[in-house]
Amino acid sequence: MSALTQGIKGNRFAVFGRVGMDLFADPIGVKSEDAGTFHADLGGSSANICAGLVKLGSQASLVTSVSDDAIGRFCLNRLAQYGVDAQYIRVLGGEYRTSLALYESRTEDFQNVIYRNGAVDFQVTEQDVDQVRYEDFTAVLSAGTVFASEPSRSATFRAFENAKKAGLPVIFDIDYRPYSWPSPEVAADVLSRAGEASDLIIGNDEEFGFMAGSIEKGFEKARELARKPGRIVIYKMGEKGAVTLTDGQEITTGIYPVSAIKPVGAGDSFMAGLLASIATGYSLQEAVMRGSACASIVVSKPGCAPAMPTTPELDAFLADHPGPTT
Repeated sequence: MSALTQGIKGNRFAVFGRVGMDLFADPIGVKSEDAGTFHADLGGSSANICAGLVKLGSQASLVTSVSDDAIGRFCLNRLAQYGVDAQYIRVLGGEYRTSLALYESRTEDFQNVIYRNGAVDFQVTEQDVDQVRYEDFTAVLSAGTVFASEPSRSATFRAFENAKKAGLPVIFDIDYRPYSWPSPEVAADVLSRAGEASDLIIGNDEEFGFMAGSIEKGFEKARELARKPGRIVIYKMGEKGAVTLTDGQEITTGIYPVSAIKPVGAGDSFMAGLLASIATGYSLQEAVMRGSACASIVVSKPGCAPAMPTTPELDAFLADHPGPTT
């Protein structure tokens, strides 16, 4: 068993990245500007992954910072309700703010308005990540958003170093959001460095293409990263499925078609389903398919964290749903 697989099977994840509040319009199909009601729940890619992991029976601890205000406290309360450990979340006063996303349950002309000016999660420091007891975990996970600004960029690279010293594998979701970065050139350089430091890398075709300099070179970039022995790279292609690259193998898998009501949350749910399934003892290919099923479930329901399936819900979906596309 590789160190990566062994770490995932330990099923205790330290997750670096943001938590935020999601506001999504009600009813399904209504545009935000026409909505009379919005539902509030947990948001932010890393927090969503944590909620997804815990719902599937894993342990997850989020390492980030939140603002000392009602929104920050809302996020802490929701994390507690989902069962996510928050002992490494620092509450920060001043003008920094917890991020807010406002979106709708529709695929046509989908709108997602992100409020990230002065984002508090970028204020995670090297001192914050040094306080994490890495020996309490079996793997470290980060979404790429944390690398977009300082001090969280340097802090997360420091966390990767701390994880390596503790013998923990590093899992990296590229999660490229152009609006957070000072320039595409900086983003390509930093995200490539993060990829080189990781043992499991997950991204879509656009994200790998971005790291490589053009969409046409994305798959070759994934292949290049996968040449390191023991590393797993998962190259996602939306409705075309995914290719899993590891130790010279290239495993192609499809998706579970559903009637999607929104395009967000799929990647976070895929990550949670993949890791929890490997931890439960499924093969890598089976775990990718279960992650794909989780993604399909989330895009077919309102919200992100609340739409993440539990293990019984995932198993029921797989039992009732036609097999994946080929």
